[in-house]
Amino acid sequence: MSNMNEQSQALIVGAGAGLSASFARALSKAGYSLHLTARDVSDLKDLSAETGAELHSLDGTDAAGMASLIADLPGTLRIACYNPSARVRGPITDFDPEDVRKSVEVTAYGAFLMGQAAARRMLMQEAQDDRRGTILFTGASAGVKGYPLSAPFAMGKFAQRGLAQSMARELHPKGIHVAWVNVDGTIRNPDVHGNSDDQGSLLHPDAIAQEYMNLVRQHRSAWSNEVTIRLWVETF
Repeated sequence: MSNMNEQSQALIVGAGAGLSASFARALSKAGYSLHLTARDVSDLKDLSAETGAELHSLDGTDAAGMASLIADLPGTLRIACYNPSARVRGPITDFDPEDVRKSVEVTAYGAFLMGQAAARRMLMQEAQDDRRGTILFTGASAGVKGYPLSAPFAMGKFAQRGLAQSMARELHPKGIHVAWVNVDGTIRNPDVHGNSDDQGSLLHPDAIAQEYMNLVRQHRSAWSNEVTIRLWVETF
């Protein structure tokens, strides 16, 4: 990306200290102007100072707020990434329906809102290197198989995966690369795990971020619409 237009923008929805922070650093190093969203951006100030990112307070399920934010971004939106998800655990007989609704809204409906707004914006843009932009969704193995005591999370991730598949088929021929990334494992978060790699039992966010950058740079003749990332020590 040495010829990166300085007006090329990248958006990460649901930024935090783990994967999204690593992806933000990689994007900043590649020359993108960054925009990071969270419901509470107070914890992102250091990351903003490090990467030059502009911070936006946003609930991912706010349809009007999402549409307005993306429509009003300066320059050219080249990358949009959706990270938020919500977990509600328990027996299927015990779930509060309202908690389930909120969980699915965060994981799936918010992904739709970002995907729709980003697609609208990118379709109006001129292509650069034969592409108009890249839209990424951070998935999980719960989008491939349901687990006990975790039905709401599976509902949201299955829906998110279906959204990404449908968008990829619709938008790839129009120059927009869409991919769903199955992050199959626990990502090391410095706020939770410190600097330990726990003997290889945690996924390293910097390594995952590099795979996201690989998706951004893929040639359109070999676009991936789904990628699975898991630990090297895992047996499956």
